[in-house]
Amino acid sequence: MVGTIVHQLTKNASIEEIEKAGLGAYYTDHGVDVYPQSAAGVPFNATALACKGDPIANLQEDLAAEQKARATYEKLIDLCRDNPDVLDPLRYLREREVVHFQRFGEALRGVQDKLAHKKIYMNNNKNCGCGR
Repeated sequence: MVGTIVHQLTKNASIEEIEKAGLGAYYTDHGVDVYPQSAAGVPFNATALACKGDPIANLQEDLAAEQKARATYEKLIDLCRDNPDVLDPLRYLREREVVHFQRFGEALRGVQDKLAHKKIYMNNNKNCGCGR
């Protein structure tokens, strides 16, 4: 969504405006299309995904990702403080990250509760093959 906001803000910009804004290199590679990359220009790739095959580790990663996204939206809001057409979607996205964080926290507590339960294994001695 942030890429779409940037696209909407730059789609009618002149080449001079694009260069003045420091977007000349981006424009050369991508025009004003949406291209997922970090603010430093590093393209998105699968190395950003942290999956361990462990539900607690994965949920902790999810919680951290939501907080990082929230912090990024807050910084973008600081940069765009006088443009309501940009601020409103950024505030919505920030709130969404807060809700996602809360839901992942609930999921983590559920997994931890489930793993904390004692496991009881029952054995029917008649069918155990031990001769009892």
